[in-house]
Amino acid sequence: MAADTPLPPSRRDPRTLTPRAIVEELDRYIVGQRAAKRAVAIALRNRWRRQQVPEHLRDEIAPKNIIMIGPTGVGKTEIARRLAKLVQAPFLKVEASKFTEVGYVGRDVDSMVRDLAEIAVKLVKDEETAAVKQRARVAAEERVLDLLLPRPGSGSGAGFVGRDPGKPIELPAKMPEPPPSTGEDAAAGASTRDKLRELLRAGKLDDRVVEVEVVEQHNPAIQIFSQAGLEEMGLNLRELFGKGSKARRKVSVKDAIELLVQEEAGKLVDMDKVIKEAVHRAENSGIIFIDEIDKVAGKESAHGPDVSRQGVQRDLLPIVEGSTVTTKYGPVRTDHVLFIAAGAFHVSKPSDLIPELQGRFPIRVELEPLAGADFVRILTEPENSLTRQYQELLATEGVKVVWREDAVAEIARMAALANERMQNIGARRLHTVLERLLDELSFEAPDLTAAGGPREVTITASYVKERLEKLLEDEDLSKYIL
Repeated sequence: MAADTPLPPSRRDPRTLTPRAIVEELDRYIVGQRAAKRAVAIALRNRWRRQQVPEHLRDEIAPKNIIMIGPTGVGKTEIARRLAKLVQAPFLKVEASKFTEVGYVGRDVDSMVRDLAEIAVKLVKDEETAAVKQRARVAAEERVLDLLLPRPGSGSGAGFVGRDPGKPIELPAKMPEPPPSTGEDAAAGASTRDKLRELLRAGKLDDRVVEVEVVEQHNPAIQIFSQAGLEEMGLNLRELFGKGSKARRKVSVKDAIELLVQEEAGKLVDMDKVIKEAVHRAENSGIIFIDEIDKVAGKESAHGPDVSRQGVQRDLLPIVEGSTVTTKYGPVRTDHVLFIAAGAFHVSKPSDLIPELQGRFPIRVELEPLAGADFVRILTEPENSLTRQYQELLATEGVKVVWREDAVAEIARMAALANERMQNIGARRLHTVLERLLDELSFEAPDLTAAGGPREVTITASYVKERLEKLLEDEDLSKYIL
């Protein structure tokens, strides 16, 4: 695991993201599964290498798509998600079982590329908005100051001195004509405005109420399930009916600043530039994670068309191999999108996929089932471990939870035992075990602190056994609880 806290993903230099560094970063959140981490690390590094080769060879280098094979709850999805987050790449997770063959009611596989484009646009837009946020805040402050202290002759806003903080500042029906201003008046007004700006930035005017004009978005729920192309028409209809309208709202100064910052940032962001960059990122850095790929594997149905299996595989072929999909942001090519497929393959095998699709996923990695020792590491090592999550959740109620090592070992043992007796759901079993273990404490925590009860609760092995052992002994009951 990494010894030092690395820089945020947005600041990481691609040249420093060697395969070893990528694996170390993944180790901070995912226990074990070395082979899968190495495979995705190499695939990610190859993307950077591709950008360094001569341009005439760049288009010839195709991404090496990956199939992850392993039971549920061992980290397949988390590996792909953390990988995308590491490089700030557009990332989309889809379920293969939700798609149907083109020509049937349902989602067609092209929609995954349209969704990836949407994610890329949001990602780039958020980055551009963050870059102009300081300028947007200054502009928003000036608009709020105009409401609190109108400029001479502006005819807007109203003074606030001596008003009740809870009373809205209302605009008079007709503003009187301002007297001719002199140099002294202008200087006094500028001085007052500067003092007001200081009060605003210090948060001393946050509770004042002002009336601002904002653009309200109306997004009606329009869902279209139909053949290819009509789904895009559904997006356009949502845009047509979802146009915003201006409305005046009475809000606190604090809320007004946030509303106006968003509005001003929207004016400063160049959407043409955003869309161009987003399409480029989707095409060259996008990652599509196709989960449950084993659910569309299998032989042709003998009783008619199976629109959710081999038909979907055939439709996936051109997308994975490389094709152009029309989106509302323009055409998006999938030639260099990295596809990572995953499945448990309990009933079917990777060889049950049609041969053409198998050839589009040249790299196969098997993820290992998790044992009790892995559960101990999962509960303690990752930065977002479950024990830390529950500590922070209950700390909000004033209760300090202390986990003893023997308790963690006992939780891991019981989770492994439950997986053996019932369906093996991997690390997800830890969620159900911990929820049951801390059920009473989570329920009573607010009352404990209010009544002056214990502020610190130590979880020991005996505490774990007392609350969970009887449930494991009663297998019929444990099926519903664990």
